[in-house]
Amino acid sequence: MASIESTKRTANRFESTLGGITVNGQAHSLSAWFVLALRLTFGYAFLSAGLDKLTAGGWTARGYLAGGAAQNGNPLEFMYVWMADTTWFVAVVDVAVPFGQLAIGLGLIVGLLVRLAAFFGAFMMTMFYFGNWSVEHGFVNSDLAYVLVFLAIAAFGAGRILGLDAYVERYEFADGRTLLEKYPRLDYVLG
Repeated sequence: MASIESTKRTANRFESTLGGITVNGQAHSLSAWFVLALRLTFGYAFLSAGLDKLTAGGWTARGYLAGGAAQNGNPLEFMYVWMADTTWFVAVVDVAVPFGQLAIGLGLIVGLLVRLAAFFGAFMMTMFYFGNWSVEHGFVNSDLAYVLVFLAIAAFGAGRILGLDAYVERYEFADGRTLLEKYPRLDYVLG
């Protein structure tokens, strides 16, 4: 199993080792603004998508699951057939998708629980990637690009850039320790 190590934390420098391979680089000073722009843009896109579904009235995932995803030849076709044919699962997805998109969008826009929001955004886009399967132009499409952007938003700790995560992480307890010092695992969902 590969181990992930973060070795250097200096301004605009990054370095990481994964499976014995080290990569490093130096970001331009404007990078923070571009990461912020990605976070806000994807936040708006997901917030809008969630609101559209919630205000459309009668939106359901059944048609998408049965009419497209379950019949497009994707390698997970059997799973989409099962999802479309399972009433309770469709009922869960009918709630989870619009409210999930809404929560992801809000989290990204205000910069709260950004890594958690980005993880679920990447998961949702992975499901759309297979659901919208189309490889006549190759395996790379906009759904896969969305997955990678969500992962980049999480990796760069975009919630710390003009986001509420920066304030939450610095919350100080009576003993003088910050939230992340007291609960370091929260770093996986904040940022």
